[in-house]
Amino acid sequence: MNTLVPIAADAGGLNPARYGRLLAKVAPKAIETERENTAALTIVEELMAKGDDGRTREEDVLLGLLIDLIGNYEHRAHEPFPEGSPVDVLRMLMESHKLRRADLEPIFGTRARISEVLSGARGISKVQAKKLGERFGVSAAAFLS
Repeated sequence: MNTLVPIAADAGGLNPARYGRLLAKVAPKAIETERENTAALTIVEELMAKGDDGRTREEDVLLGLLIDLIGNYEHRAHEPFPEGSPVDVLRMLMESHKLRRADLEPIFGTRARISEVLSGARGISKVQAKKLGERFGVSAAAFLS
């Protein structure tokens, strides 16, 4: 796959090497947890504090990227869930993220416990709800009854 070309190649005044170094330092990615969101917000605040005239073109582009990533995360985090039990919400999120039961083993500990939760034989604990919320970028309340 040799089709990778710089997206920002035609962004007027952007220095690709300088922008690459900035990206390597910040390492932006899709935000999945509140911790990542907080880190991104901190960087945005630092860039905003420089003011429009104090930022480089590369920093302006990074600022726009981070704002988009934060917006996407916050949209997902506040996305309304369908009516249903916490298990229904979990199943819906597993399906939409194309996850298998084994993918949730770090949260639940064992595959047997995951099966018990998904079958309704066991509830989702507060600790598990918190971990699920972080994993899916949603409120832990979605997994508590």
